[in-house]
Amino acid sequence: MPLRFTLRQLEYFVAVAEAGSITHASARVNVSSPSISAAIAQLEEEFGLQLFVRKHAHGLSLTQAGRRMVEQARAVLQAADAMNSAAGDIAGRVRGPLALGCLLTFAQLIVPRLRREFENSFPEARVSQLELDQMEIFNRLRRAEIDVALTYDLDIPSDLRFQPLAELPPYVLVAETHPLAQRAAVSVEDLRPYPMVLLDLPFSSDYFLSFFTRAGERPEIVERTKDMAVMRSLVANGYGYAIANVRPLSDLSPDGRPLRFLPLTGGLRPMKLGLLMSAGAQGTLIVQAFAEHSRRFIEQWGVPGINLPRLPPSDGDDD
Repeated sequence: MPLRFTLRQLEYFVAVAEAGSITHASARVNVSSPSISAAIAQLEEEFGLQLFVRKHAHGLSLTQAGRRMVEQARAVLQAADAMNSAAGDIAGRVRGPLALGCLLTFAQLIVPRLRREFENSFPEARVSQLELDQMEIFNRLRRAEIDVALTYDLDIPSDLRFQPLAELPPYVLVAETHPLAQRAAVSVEDLRPYPMVLLDLPFSSDYFLSFFTRAGERPEIVERTKDMAVMRSLVANGYGYAIANVRPLSDLSPDGRPLRFLPLTGGLRPMKLGLLMSAGAQGTLIVQAFAEHSRRFIEQWGVPGINLPRLPPSDGDDD
């Protein structure tokens, strides 16, 4: 019996299932809502199943049959992507999808330009991106939901491979009116009398707090946030200092207030920005091409959107 549905229809089906509404799915895949509605209706007719329960106030919910079918649809789409990538590898062409994860603290600074330059160099590549915390990056790499990730060298598991691209020294952020604002640099001991705004993300927060443990100090944490932009605005409005390894090109907070970035002294370990991937992904042509593109781009131009020193040219070895 010939198939009477397409991969595109399956893609729309999965998008609706994940977005919870046709409107949100439409924005996600950049296709009109009527086209997505028609695709879902055609799939339901072809399968003889109701895939969604339509709720006026809450969008769409998968039926029991829909939950089973969406897993099959994902498997078919993954197999199709694998065939496309295999064809590119055999032909020696960089083509097909690349699922890129990025640590959410610097995704907005790095990914758009790096992705655009890569797609300009390899027009047959299709990059999708996800902003994640460190634990989500580990989990999604292991489930093959992303192919490669831009992240830090924080608690990297032994089954994943890390390739360093740039060093990120720690900085202290303070408002321009902070008592330490005119210092050229500060130490952990200098921070003792002042309140702290902690960037409270998995692994990152442990890294920042380890500076104080090492010095026998305990910070006075008055605010916690998982959002880098919120952290910068809290600091700029006088709620406390913060520590970060990302120094954007602009010294203004998101609400337009000036910030001071002070190097944190004391021989503290910098973090490294790099590419993280599974051992199996290293062998695919598109991942190899993206890794080489990223290395060359950063060696030539520096890290997009970030004012940081560069590493010496890498010899290609894993960290």
